[in-house]
Amino acid sequence: MPRPSAESAAACAARDDFQPNYVGRFAPSPTGALHLGSLVAAVGSFLDARQAGGRWLLRMEDLDTSRVIPGCSDEMLGTLETFGLHWDGEVEFQSRRTPLYAEALESLRAIGRTFECSCSRRELADNSDTGYPGTCRDAPPRCGPTATRFRVNDPDVVSWMDRIQGECRFELGTFRDPIVRRRDGAFAYQLAVVVDDAAQGVSDVVRGADLLQSTAWQIHLQEALALPTPRYGHLPLIMEDEHGKLSKSRRSLAIDPARASDQLHTALRLLNHLPPAELQQAPPNLLLAWAIENWRLDRFQSRQKIVVSRPMSHV
Repeated sequence: MPRPSAESAAACAARDDFQPNYVGRFAPSPTGALHLGSLVAAVGSFLDARQAGGRWLLRMEDLDTSRVIPGCSDEMLGTLETFGLHWDGEVEFQSRRTPLYAEALESLRAIGRTFECSCSRRELADNSDTGYPGTCRDAPPRCGPTATRFRVNDPDVVSWMDRIQGECRFELGTFRDPIVRRRDGAFAYQLAVVVDDAAQGVSDVVRGADLLQSTAWQIHLQEALALPTPRYGHLPLIMEDEHGKLSKSRRSLAIDPARASDQLHTALRLLNHLPPAELQQAPPNLLLAWAIENWRLDRFQSRQKIVVSRPMSHV
């Protein structure tokens, strides 16, 4: 079911930052319950879209069917609604969009930007820190199943001005040739996300800083496919000291819809947008209304991580 914006068009139009063509998105994978780290990313993306008077889309990245948990998508949707994060339009599922990815892959093949690779994960384990060594670039693959890789022209450099991290520059010759179709025939994330963002008219992507490297590959794919490049803003990752990325921490429990106000307040605090004292126990819609009015990306300029010193499962 389509979801309405959090603010009226008239209220948005009165602001200087009104951008009616803004289209943002949140794209979780239904492989487990949402954690506080993913809530922070969702809230940041939502607030940026709503302050601009734009649309906020929801897309389920469910291409890796072996990891998808039955019922997880519905649980995520219900959780987002409880937190007041209402989306616009229909929810898109990548598993239903494979013809678009196949068409894009054929376009890359037609311009000579792909090659088949028979290397296994075990064979590539020694190159985990340096990326794919180019084993199958100029040699025919061995017999058996192959993956399709996107041929990165060496030395290719991709740079962009990130709305949060500032100027970003990656030499793709170092970590080159990402997989765009896996050995089992499934389309890979890098290709799918580029096709989806273009097809859905996404103008702005606000997400975690762990995807900075992926952004470089995605911009390179956009250029090869003659697709538009959105504006990017990479939020700092929420880290537990000594326990790594929040979503990877075994101590980081799933967010609890029964504690929506408390946990939304925590997410805003981690985003350096602490609501005033009178909103301490406010319902999600009031917290979000305040946050939309006060949203500023420059409050965490150039920060790639935020380290918290207590277990997030206790927040």
